[in-house]
Amino acid sequence: MTLEEPTPSPLTALNAAQAAAVAHVDGPLLVFAGAGSGKTRVITYRVAHLVVSHRVPAYRLLAVTFTNKAAGEMRQRLTELLGEPLARELWVGTFHATCARLLRRYHDVVGLSEKFTIYDESDQKAVLTRVLREGGYDERQLPPKRVLARIHALKQEALDPRAAQRLGRADETLRELYEGYERALAAANAVDFDDLILHVLRVAEGQGPASEELRARFTHVLVDEFQDTNQVQYRLVRALSAGTRNLCVVGDDDQSIYSWRGADVRLILGFQRDFPDAVVVKLEQNYRSTANVVAAALGVIQGARSREPKALWTEQPAGEPVRVHSLDDERAEAHWVVSTILAERRRGTHPADIAVFYRINAMSRVLEEALRENRVNYQVVGGMRFFERAEVKDLIAYLRWLDNPRSDTDLVRIINTPPRGIGDKTVEALLALASARGSSVYDVIEVALRGDALGAAAKRRLSQFQATMEELREAARSLSPSALARQVLELSGYRAALVAADTPEADARLENLEELVGSIQEYEDAPRWSESEPTLGGWLERVALVSAVDAMTQEPAVTLMTVHSAKGLEYEVVLITGMEEDIFPYRGLDGEDAHELDEERRLAYVAITRARQRLYLSWAGTRTLFGRTRYSRASRFLTDLPAAVVRWEGQRKAGGGSRPAHLGRAWGAPARRAPAPEPALAPGERRLVLEEEGQPPQEPGQAVAPGDRVRHERYGVGTVERVELRAEPVLLVDFPGYGTKKVLARFLQPA
Repeated sequence: MTLEEPTPSPLTALNAAQAAAVAHVDGPLLVFAGAGSGKTRVITYRVAHLVVSHRVPAYRLLAVTFTNKAAGEMRQRLTELLGEPLARELWVGTFHATCARLLRRYHDVVGLSEKFTIYDESDQKAVLTRVLREGGYDERQLPPKRVLARIHALKQEALDPRAAQRLGRADETLRELYEGYERALAAANAVDFDDLILHVLRVAEGQGPASEELRARFTHVLVDEFQDTNQVQYRLVRALSAGTRNLCVVGDDDQSIYSWRGADVRLILGFQRDFPDAVVVKLEQNYRSTANVVAAALGVIQGARSREPKALWTEQPAGEPVRVHSLDDERAEAHWVVSTILAERRRGTHPADIAVFYRINAMSRVLEEALRENRVNYQVVGGMRFFERAEVKDLIAYLRWLDNPRSDTDLVRIINTPPRGIGDKTVEALLALASARGSSVYDVIEVALRGDALGAAAKRRLSQFQATMEELREAARSLSPSALARQVLELSGYRAALVAADTPEADARLENLEELVGSIQEYEDAPRWSESEPTLGGWLERVALVSAVDAMTQEPAVTLMTVHSAKGLEYEVVLITGMEEDIFPYRGLDGEDAHELDEERRLAYVAITRARQRLYLSWAGTRTLFGRTRYSRASRFLTDLPAAVVRWEGQRKAGGGSRPAHLGRAWGAPARRAPAPEPALAPGERRLVLEEEGQPPQEPGQAVAPGDRVRHERYGVGTVERVELRAEPVLLVDFPGYGTKKVLARFLQPA
């Protein structure tokens, strides 16, 4: 298509609201685009309309979004609308890709050469580690990942080291580390991902010829998924459109689910404060889902306390009712998921059109086991298969070596995991010696310790590793497989290393390890068919054989993912598992932070609106997660579903199939078990007892709440900021001199 050719107006292919958004030309435009309302169609048609009908040069148009997938889809649609030559002139891409391209042009303004390097997370960690070591800091007290997270949070607010300290956002230590990190990046002619946007922002908001040229480069700026922007990104697009004020933002505050990585839903809700003359268009017609699914989504999101009023609707048929299924526990839930998938397959649903969602990564383990047992092929999106996660493979490697000490592959994996100072040169020397002697690597450690090929430091570390493994071999003679797994985590230092890291990633890895130990315990408790008693070798064989069957399956795959990973996707059939208080919403307690609960509600809305035809929801009366079993209540989100669109199923429902009550005991759940006897208290010792909703604290003990003072062996006395009743209770505590720490309750005492 060329501009000279007669072009039919794209407005005829749109509904009234979509056409209004596309037809708008000059001035700010705010488009609230509900789930499945055709926002990508609106953006691409708007760009085509500006180019074709209003003769806006294609190279003067900038469209930014958040994922490469979304950017690729946008470019493809624009190529179909405009033809390849014109589409190639458009600026379409993610924020980071667009800024990298601009920074190559304006590199000298910010002191970089054109061939600057973009450092990924591992590079950034290496840089900061060097800064810590050169400054004489203790990496155990200041883990690089944790410090980097603080630095990135400051960068997302465009705060340099001095400004961060002046505003009280950084103490002297953090300021020094931040400055050292920036100097190191500059010396390496490198940037991190935050710098890509920050450097371009500084040019766009600056003075001088380059800044004026950049601000004049684009006549129209369009932002997709605007609810996911942070302050720096918003300032950038506002600066780039300052000359013409032709800023079009498209998004949905009801789908803002990424506050944990800096997204600020207040930007879309407050857009009209910055642009009082903005034209506002609401896309409320859903083209994706059946009427029952749309009604279910509306029922959940209308409870949000802060949102732009809008009502999603559809002309689609009602479709099948939303099915809510209650089950006894997570294993029954997993088998229900499998049976539902098989039933969908029998009715002709393609496996790729089926998705299973869960709120927490560790919940995938039981689901994966059930799918493998029934030879249902699957893929995990937004993560890796449970048994392929690094920490899971590490623990299995320890156990496999203890079961078969000749397994050199496992020994090489664990010899410096967690890091214990045994370097590659030492490992290479051991491998060479084992090869020369025709022996296993472990068998030649003693030879290496007596020889002179290794230095004194290497011998000392190797000797400590050998002592640890001998202690574990002795433990393996008497402990059950699950008890041995726990002993491995303790004696190897693996658990201590993750606790010391004190990062969200380390917390997730600890949870996955607890989930793995829980799976071993389930194997021990299960009925035996071919074994007289559970053995470590039996469990390892089970894991290996099930994995082999899964690898042999060649059928198209069902998709498993967390709800966060589901954003932007859609499926014919969606199953959402774990719809329980404290799981979904993740911290489902009365009195929790209103903003966090609103985001959990938006997350549920996103999950529900991924379904085109059929939606299944499930919850379990008891759930074992992170190695602990607890009774559950149905999620409050289930009680928000309109009764007319829901079919309540399962064995835990009340008489007549009525839905669960919003509060109170789980829907048909059995009475609580009597609590296990508490260990005796030492003289003068008090125990922290976290109150459960509706349950008085059990004596002896002391209930703890925000504002209380608690004592930690390492950090001293601190003030409780928040209590999180997870499978194992966690407290956020402010310790003077150490900052806010997330600590398991069992490591604290009342102060």
